[in-house]
Amino acid sequence: MNPILTVAAKEFRDDFRNRWTIALTILFALLALGIAWFGSAAAGRVGFTSFDATLASLTTLGAFVIPLIGLLIAYDAIVGERDDGTLLLMLSYPLSRGQLVAGKFLGHCGALAAATLAGFGLAVAIMQWMQPPAQTLQAWLQIGRFILSASLLGACFVGLACLISVETADKSRAAGLALIGWLASVVLFDLALLALLVVSGGNPVERAVYPYLLLLNPVDVFRLVNLTALGDGAGNDLLTGMTAHHVYPPALLYALLLGWAVAPFAWAMLAFRRKEI
Repeated sequence: MNPILTVAAKEFRDDFRNRWTIALTILFALLALGIAWFGSAAAGRVGFTSFDATLASLTTLGAFVIPLIGLLIAYDAIVGERDDGTLLLMLSYPLSRGQLVAGKFLGHCGALAAATLAGFGLAVAIMQWMQPPAQTLQAWLQIGRFILSASLLGACFVGLACLISVETADKSRAAGLALIGWLASVVLFDLALLALLVVSGGNPVERAVYPYLLLLNPVDVFRLVNLTALGDGAGNDLLTGMTAHHVYPPALLYALLLGWAVAPFAWAMLAFRRKEI
């Protein structure tokens, strides 16, 4: 078997064996069902309501949870082997450094994609069963778009975690940098954009630049893939309002997500080849 696939299969099995991925699958399903059932509690009712509004809420949930999970399952991919004293042993096999990083990246991406598909897929299937009017081809295409984009978003942060793991000297430092990376991408980036809009008063220049600034963050690209397709009235009025006059080709958004996944992974491979062990 190809060495990359051998390492990937091992990492995939390990992710399930340590029950992280199983716990994540259950967490995804419970959170998704909870949001879907109690999403209208503020309006004085519970139960499944609009499918589009539920999918918008799941997009917001995924934008927060998936990057964190991607970082946590892979931040010790290389530095953990070094701390445990097994890195030199692994490299004594007919396995190059690039193949080791590639195998770990693919294995963790596969595990996160499986957890996303199983968790969110189960929740959405239950929602579809409880809402017969929502059982349409368009709804299933939206579900497929969400799961595909969520898997690509997870791959973006698995790649970032691999880069952190290669460049750091110990697991505690890698864990700290992973959390900082999550905070910067998920929270601080959007806060900075909102602060910029408030300070500038939303002038025409700022409104023209804002749609392009969103493309600098894979989390926002993930939101654009899903929320712009839902349109207005699904709980995403701020995003659609600020990007109403800008068209994002779906192929471009998916290409950007793929690029955000490949770039840190490729950097990690190059850095590991040059790194002293």
